[in-house]
Amino acid sequence: MASQLEQSMEGLIKVFHKYSTNEGDKFKLSNTEMRLLLQAELGAFLAASRDPLVVEKIMTDLDENRDGEVDFQEFVVLVAALTVACNEFFVSSMKI
Repeated sequence: MASQLEQSMEGLIKVFHKYSTNEGDKFKLSNTEMRLLLQAELGAFLAASRDPLVVEKIMTDLDENRDGEVDFQEFVVLVAALTVACNEFFVSSMKI
C-alpha cells in the first residue's frame, strides 16, 4: 500500500499528464492547457487574484527555458511554491 506522500506524488503526476496530453507535446503544458489546469485544479487560488493576466504571468515565470510551454519540472516549481505559501499561512495562523 502506498504511503500518503507517495499517493500525493502520484496524484501530482496524474494531474499534470491529464492536461498535458490535450494538444502538442504530451509531456508539456501549453498556455491553453496550463489555463485549463489552473482553472480546474487551483480555481480558488485564481479567484483570489484580481489580475486577469495571472495565468500568463504564471506561465512566464515558470517557463525557465522560454519555449512557451511548461514541462513537469517547471510545473512542480509552481506546486512547491504554493505549498510553501500555504504552509506559511497555516503556521502563522497556529501562532495566534
